[in-house]
Amino acid sequence: MKPRNAIITEVIHETPTITTLKMDLKLEALPGQFVMVWVRGLDEVPMALSHPDAITVQRVGEATNVLSGMQVGDSIGIRGPFGNGFELEGTRIMLIAGGVGGAPLLPLARLAYAKGLDMTTIVGARTGDELLFEQQFSQCGRVSVATDDGSKGYHGFVTELVNQFDLESFDQLYVCGPELMMKGVLDILQAQAIEARSQFSLHRYFKCGIGVCGACTIDPSGQRVCKDGPVFKGDMLIYSELGKYHRDATGKKIVQERFEDSL
Repeated sequence: MKPRNAIITEVIHETPTITTLKMDLKLEALPGQFVMVWVRGLDEVPMALSHPDAITVQRVGEATNVLSGMQVGDSIGIRGPFGNGFELEGTRIMLIAGGVGGAPLLPLARLAYAKGLDMTTIVGARTGDELLFEQQFSQCGRVSVATDDGSKGYHGFVTELVNQFDLESFDQLYVCGPELMMKGVLDILQAQAIEARSQFSLHRYFKCGIGVCGACTIDPSGQRVCKDGPVFKGDMLIYSELGKYHRDATGKKIVQERFEDSL
């Protein structure tokens, strides 16, 4: 599939490190599906759609630095949408978003609101000014906030705030954020034997984005995150590499300590 050209029509600086780029290209996608974004002359990277016509980018590397600095009128290439998406199940749900992980969850929140579901969202970030889409999530249901430095909401990690809820009362929990945060949430759900009621959106290094190259396979199942995911049920991840390591472009393992520094 050749990339489609997309012109940037609006740049929204959501936080000091996170930017939303609206495009003149509107895509029909399930919440949680992703697109491959071609930064001409540099790289092609996977991005979740935060709106049908927008991607939301956090500066974490060379390609995302360039994307974060784009202006109205600049152009990018788009392939997709690819992968599966979140599936709404039940009537009472919880969304757990850490950092830029709120991007694929926002379309899900809007869909759940449109269907009249009872929804609670937990939004976490290192600091209050890095909270993403707090206002937009609050328009769809209840919102609780956690910040690492205590500058807004609960002072502590998202996992600590999650633990204060009666999780068994929710029909389904949807999670996206830093890998160690997601592993922490999965451990909490497993301890209560409700991991099968959860869906996680994973991040891995994608090359092709369509399941051909195998660069994003996860141990030990060999499932491809781009093709079989990026959304996986929690019970499918219990014995996986989640929270332990991932792989770089060469296939080399990046263990937890280094991975944590890159979040």
